[in-house]
Amino acid sequence: MQDGHVHTHIRARHVPAAAVAGTAAGLGAALAHALPAATWLAPVRRWTPRIAGRGFPDHVALTLDDGPDGASTPLFLDELARLGCRATFFVLGSMLLRHPDVGRRIAADGHELGVHGWHHDNALVTRPGRVSAEIARTVRLVEEVCGERPRWYRPPYGALSAEALLAARRNGLRPILWSAWGRDWTAAATPESVLAELSPGIEGGATLLLHDSDVTSAPGAWKSSLGALPNVVDACRSAGLTVGPLHDHGIPA
Repeated sequence: MQDGHVHTHIRARHVPAAAVAGTAAGLGAALAHALPAATWLAPVRRWTPRIAGRGFPDHVALTLDDGPDGASTPLFLDELARLGCRATFFVLGSMLLRHPDVGRRIAADGHELGVHGWHHDNALVTRPGRVSAEIARTVRLVEEVCGERPRWYRPPYGALSAEALLAARRNGLRPILWSAWGRDWTAAATPESVLAELSPGIEGGATLLLHDSDVTSAPGAWKSSLGALPNVVDACRSAGLTVGPLHDHGIPA
């Protein structure tokens, strides 16, 4: 037992100080990198209203992620036109490259485009530098294809990292998440379940999250969002709230 204590003491005494410092620095860097992702948690977003998309008290921002999709997004555009409602579409660069005609229609129909990244990758586990490059690449593509410079950035999975925050600022983008979502990405989702999930969050100043593509969701999941859309817009209007894009939402700078 005594020898064990002696050996342990000797081993501990010979751990290089540089290694200890390096480990501490590495842990600190990892924490700093991941800390912004805490805004994904609803209680944290209550303390960060700008990130949660809290805007004018008589307005609701409608946002749709993961497009543009050649099969589903045009149906959302048709329905929004019928409803007389505009929205913000957070596009993936890879999808916009594949369906530039749909991206152009989004802009032509008076909707707003935001950046959702190039691929739907989690910024917390992506190699350094990739998120920055892909945000910049998506911004350029939106400008080239749609003729407008995006103003907003929503990270895939809502996972903000320090690198993503810095890259967004360098590209003139404002990071934003949501205050309520429809859980419309699962195979079990229905128009009724989407509305039920959103309903508690339909209030003045809210930013609502839906998906106009199933590229990262269960196949066909977008149909639940599309089916819920008229009732979501009607619920907002019945509460005396206007519905529109983030551009009109009055989020403080």
